[in-house]
Amino acid sequence: MLLRKKIMLVWLMVITGIANAQQTTYTLPQCVDIAIKNNLSVSKADLQAQIAQISLQQSRENLLPNFSGSVSHTINSGRSVDPTSYTYVNQQITTANYGLSGGLVLFNGLSMQNSIKQASLAYQAGKMDLQQVKEMVTLNVINAYLQVLNSEDQLVQANNQLVVSQKQVERLDILDKAGAAKPSDVYDIKGRLATDQLSLINAKNNLNQAKLVLLQIMNVPFDKDINVERFDSTDLQIYTTTPDAIYNTALHDIAMVKAATLRRESAEKGVRVAKGGLFPSLSLSGGLNTNYSSGSEPISYTSQFRNNYATYLSLGLRIPIFSAFQSRNRISLAKINLLDAEFTEQSTQIQLKQNIEQAYLNTMAAFDSYQILVEQVKAFTGSFNAVEAKFNAGVITSVDFVLTKNNLDQANSALISARYDYLVRVKVLDYYQGKLSL
Repeated sequence: MLLRKKIMLVWLMVITGIANAQQTTYTLPQCVDIAIKNNLSVSKADLQAQIAQISLQQSRENLLPNFSGSVSHTINSGRSVDPTSYTYVNQQITTANYGLSGGLVLFNGLSMQNSIKQASLAYQAGKMDLQQVKEMVTLNVINAYLQVLNSEDQLVQANNQLVVSQKQVERLDILDKAGAAKPSDVYDIKGRLATDQLSLINAKNNLNQAKLVLLQIMNVPFDKDINVERFDSTDLQIYTTTPDAIYNTALHDIAMVKAATLRRESAEKGVRVAKGGLFPSLSLSGGLNTNYSSGSEPISYTSQFRNNYATYLSLGLRIPIFSAFQSRNRISLAKINLLDAEFTEQSTQIQLKQNIEQAYLNTMAAFDSYQILVEQVKAFTGSFNAVEAKFNAGVITSVDFVLTKNNLDQANSALISARYDYLVRVKVLDYYQGKLSL
């Protein structure tokens, strides 16, 4: 029997070791990388940036000359003009025409050059949009990651609460069997034990919920057995950067503001593009062609193809006089788009300042709460130690013990939440400064 127990114990150790080896442990940078890779909003923003890049490429290529070729074969019956001899014939003939042509815009009010600048700024804004989405995903991951750590600490706290109650129940059971315990004390402590057991169940569920949120942001299947790498979060320092300093940094570093500014600059170039339609345009074009006609036989096909070459070169000037006010209306629309972009830029900056001020106040309040709770836990710990000693000595009743224990348990739980609440709010301020450190 002893040998069988040893074998079962070895197998249990092996199985436990395998299970622990199969557990996945994520670091914060890994979670961020996976979330950005799998996030559909990031993918969509990347596609929009690619579209803007192609538009920029096309606007540059619009400066290149255009070339085209043409081939046509025609069968004429009855009286028609022979295209090679320009004489009338009254028979069925086959004709062919081959041509190459090209053109180049020399000047069009700098519309194309301004279009390139407009598209370039729009592309840069698209890249800022992509960066903004990545930063928001990163911030969400950090928040969810810290919530997992918070839930883990809350689970440890719930287990510690349960251990204290369990020891008291075991002590009172011994005293009760010896007839040395008050029934009310036994029932009170057992009731407190049940409360702590419920708290432990809730803490386990909260941890699973926190892991679920994190994995959903990462867009990976849920696994309650995952672990996250912990880091020291006990030595918290007050945030020293002022709201004005944070705002001034954010104006230059945060992607959301950069995108709004770039779109305003792009709209300014759009007005210049529209104004270019009021100027004359100068273009150069040229080409060559040759033809063949069966009515010119017995001259061979190759001889006609070679001898009928013709070239042309043309310099064209187009002066806009009246186009149903289309150019003027395009300018008006471009100016409205510019005003809209300016309003968006201003509202983005105003909203940014308001968000920073609110986030800063919340951060300072969170730190103040954390400091107060640290002192509260110290006070309630001292009180509990004294009350527990008196309760064990039978000097006080279970009512005082349970009340004091409740105070300490609630303070410990609140302190854990306050610690991670402050860390989350610090990360928000870091985000506004473009320094989401991992």
